[in-house]
Amino acid sequence: MRIAAMAAGAVGGYFGARMAAAGHDVFFIARGGNLAAIRKNGLKIESVHGDLHLPKPNVTDDPASVGPVDIVLFAVKLWDTEKAAELTRPMVGPNTRVITLQNGVDSVERVAPVLGADTTVGGVTYIATVIDSPGVIKHTSAFAKIRFGRTDKKPDATLDAFVAAGQAAKLDIDLSTDIERERWEKFIFLSAMAGATATFRSSIGPIAADPETREFFRQLMEEAFAVGRAKGVALDHAYVDERLAFITTKVEPGMKASMAHDLERGNRLELDWLAGKVRDLGRDLEVPTPASDIVYKVLKLHRMGRQG
Repeated sequence: MRIAAMAAGAVGGYFGARMAAAGHDVFFIARGGNLAAIRKNGLKIESVHGDLHLPKPNVTDDPASVGPVDIVLFAVKLWDTEKAAELTRPMVGPNTRVITLQNGVDSVERVAPVLGADTTVGGVTYIATVIDSPGVIKHTSAFAKIRFGRTDKKPDATLDAFVAAGQAAKLDIDLSTDIERERWEKFIFLSAMAGATATFRSSIGPIAADPETREFFRQLMEEAFAVGRAKGVALDHAYVDERLAFITTKVEPGMKASMAHDLERGNRLELDWLAGKVRDLGRDLEVPTPASDIVYKVLKLHRMGRQG
């Protein structure tokens, strides 16, 4: 298959590299220092599932040079969504599917007006990856999971082919039976993980071990759950309980959300689309969000990163 990673960041770079190693034509969209490093040294993956080095990957900063592809793995930072969607246009043909793998809960609603509702496919990914240095992606979690699907649940030959190709490449990849619910479940967990690990400047292990900080994590999940239910999403509260058990018994203690890594490095934060989104929806839907308000206030002055 022809696949584009938009862009070659921690998520798109990881899954794109795995598909390239399996023999597919993968095009990595990159810019700046990351682009220069990949051109010079190739793309390197350091992973608990085995390291990988693509010495000469197809990498460019010009999506128009790629042409139409079968699948676009759309994994840009949330503030770049509309701009990146416009740049994606030359890679979209009549049967292309653009799978959103971003952290927020409104990517489909933001991308579809640019690229079309039939082209845009909601997706979620569970993985702990970070750009360790330009051209080097570090994967630290035992899990690396992708789920996606059409909101209208119609059959889709392109998506079926991508599932088959991904599974043949030994990826944990499949169609979702209810992508709207899964997008919200991911948002509930990710917004809490990002909010807690960034606010406390800590990996998840110490947060889960302390009763007060663990309770704060639960409150963040409860608030996102409540606004989702208020919007009419079919969510089961058992998910909140399961995720709380997950962070206390199964998750790697050293795991941090990407927003916590960005905070440490002085990068721009996705705060407005995570805790900020929870509190904005809470205000619109008259759902109290005191824990999310705390996260937003604590991190607000850092959300644009270190300027200059």
